Order: sequence, then C-alpha cells, then structure tokens
Amino acid sequence: MSDLSDAVGEAVLRDAGIDGGAPLGVPEHLALIAASSRAEAEVRTILQRSVGAARAGGASWALIGAELGMSRQAAQQRFGAVVETSPAAEATQERWLGPVTAFDEMAELEAAGRAGWRTIEVGMLAHRMRRTATQWEHRRIFWRTSLAAEEREGWEVGCRAFPWIYLVRDRGIPAERR
Repeated sequence: MSDLSDAVGEAVLRDAGIDGGAPLGVPEHLALIAASSRAEAEVRTILQRSVGAARAGGASWALIGAELGMSRQAAQQRFGAVVETSPAAEATQERWLGPVTAFDEMAELEAAGRAGWRTIEVGMLAHRMRRTATQWEHRRIFWRTSLAAEEREGWEVGCRAFPWIYLVRDRGIPAERR
C-alpha cells in the first residue's frame, strides 16, 4: 500500500471514530462502511475539481484522458458537464460567472467583486457567485489545511476547489452599480 493509501485509511478510521487497537464489532464495521463511503465521495469531488483545474490551466481532454487511462471523449463526457444557473439561484441573488480559466479568472473575480459579487462555489470553468451590498476581494491560493495567517488578515474561505482555495474578503465599501 502507498503513503496515500495509508493517509486515506487513517482518515477513514478517524472519521469512523475507531481506535486502531479496539476490537471491531458490527457497529464499528458499519461505521467504517459509512466513513469509507464519505471518503469515496470526497475523492470523486477532488478528482472532478482536479480535472476542472487542469482544463482551466490549458490541459486538453486528450491529455486528461491519457492520464486517467481513458479516451479523450470518455474524459470529456465524464468530467465536462456544463454548469447551468438554477431558478433557485437566481431568486437568491446568485449567478454563475464563466466561462473562466486559470488565466483570466482572477481579473473576472476582481471585476465581479467590485460589483458586490463573491464566490461561493467553483464548477467546471465557472464560479457560483452571491450578490451582496459591498465590494469583495478574491484571492486564489494552493490547497493547505492551515489558513491562520489569512484569517488574521480578514480573509475567509469562499470555497475549496482542489487544488485551490478561493479566499474572499469584504472590503466594507458599497458595491459599484453598473
């Protein structure tokens, strides 16, 4: 087993609340199944976001497919879903900003932030934004577990989209009207 497998196994045991030295009964086995299922869902999300980040960074579907051991068409069908705005999102002052890539998304987020929009989710080449009355700053950083320094500077997590974390900070000034 690999180091990654060991880390995932430890995380599953921790999530299930199982101590490595305790005997396992039916309740513990069921807790392991539930924790493993949650881990599988998280890994699927990480893979989806990794593919989205690769596409935003300029990787072709052919390269992505080759990395995953599948055809270009299979990779695009599996990971290339189009993001659509739902009626519920529009009713709550939410919208999708996109398409954006790693090359232009920060400039687009800056312009949206001045108009009072803050990122709350990242999809394939798009950001789901929520409208507020104030301007927002956006920042993209590489994934890590401790954000203490950023939090001291007033940043909060807008969303996590492996391998990135998108931070937002309320500027405290009224949003520009366009």
